[in-house]
Amino acid sequence: MSNALYKQGPNKELIACVKIVVVMMAILWSAPSSFATTKGLSQIVTPDLQPTGDLSLSLQIQDKRIANPYELQAELGVTKWAEVAVFRGFQPDEWIFGTEIGLLTKEPWLLSVGFVNWSPHLNVDPQPYIEAGYYTEHHKLIAGAIHAGYKNEAIVGYAYDFNQRWRVQVDFQSGSENSSTIGFTCNVTPEFQFNPALYVNNGSNHDLFGYIVFTYTFHVWSKGWPPHRIGR
Repeated sequence: MSNALYKQGPNKELIACVKIVVVMMAILWSAPSSFATTKGLSQIVTPDLQPTGDLSLSLQIQDKRIANPYELQAELGVTKWAEVAVFRGFQPDEWIFGTEIGLLTKEPWLLSVGFVNWSPHLNVDPQPYIEAGYYTEHHKLIAGAIHAGYKNEAIVGYAYDFNQRWRVQVDFQSGSENSSTIGFTCNVTPEFQFNPALYVNNGSNHDLFGYIVFTYTFHVWSKGWPPHRIGR
């Protein structure tokens, strides 16, 4: 998420990430096969909130020109109108914090505010944002703005849910250091999903970057995903 400074991390950090992938794949194959919900886009924040009591743990692997190449993330739905997220990066060693507050939380119309990419360890200020969404059963439209550093940037996204298992998605954030993305999300079980994407940099060379995230959700004090709902 944040475009921070990078350095070569020790091999043990990479080994730890590989172990996490193996564990998550073991969970995947041992879990029952059924449909699930889709959540999130590839690059931008989305205005829908994590369900109350649900804790999502993610492993994010990406080109270092996007952000920290190996990240762990924890995202918790605190209430029906608030969620918090923590990222743990390894190259460089950093902690990144974010939060989101839902001002309108009843679909089809959504409106959220919050901040992302706050890294006190690297002296990176939080980036506040506001974002609106129009969500139907299959179509998800998102638009908003984020204040990054000294400038304001536009954020736009669209997702199409074929069903509760498959989603295709595109998004865009303005600024030469940001990208346009295209990707998809597959929910393999009600709790496990993966999201690969291709980033096309907005700079003059339009460089291509790879990205993938694996997510497993624990229903800590919730009773599972809301029925009849596609999206998080």
